[in-house]
Amino acid sequence: MRHNKNFNHLGRQAGHRKAMLSNMASSLILHKRIETTVAKAKAVQQFVEPLVTKSKEDTTHSRRVVFSYLKQKEAVTELFRTIAPKIAERPGGYTRILKTGFRLGDAADMCIIEFVDFNEAYTLGKAPVAAEEAKPKTRRSRKPAAKKTDAVEDATVVKAKAPKAPKATAAKAAPVAKKTNVGKKM
Repeated sequence: MRHNKNFNHLGRQAGHRKAMLSNMASSLILHKRIETTVAKAKAVQQFVEPLVTKSKEDTTHSRRVVFSYLKQKEAVTELFRTIAPKIAERPGGYTRILKTGFRLGDAADMCIIEFVDFNEAYTLGKAPVAAEEAKPKTRRSRKPAAKKTDAVEDATVVKAKAPKAPKATAAKAAPVAKKTNVGKKM
């Protein structure tokens, strides 16, 4: 029986799970947003929120404690320099999980986990640039159709001049045959 054992092992052994959570938390701190499954996102949320709380107090001890979990110096400096000042007055709830649908390969429930104060679409009310320029997912040709129409619209009309008579020397020039390696031994 497993009464009162409320911990998701994520189908991994302890060492693998700790390394995965550390790597995902570091990626979340460095990129401010990652896409993953809902189960992993909930585990990362539980993993990273106490670290963000520790980062509010910038002492050597708190930096060492956070480094013992993250194991990446760049992620620790990013957490203490950019994230901690922005969330200093927030009492908790530093991340949000936005469900995005199901993965095509195995129908896993996918989501985006991100820091609340670092999403400009929610904080400022503006649409993000990446969402406006997002390509539709398709298995068809990868040639962008929008560029062809833009080039036609941006073209300007130029007045055509009367064609000049070609020079006699250019007309007499014979086309030169290309050299090929057919029939030669290599």
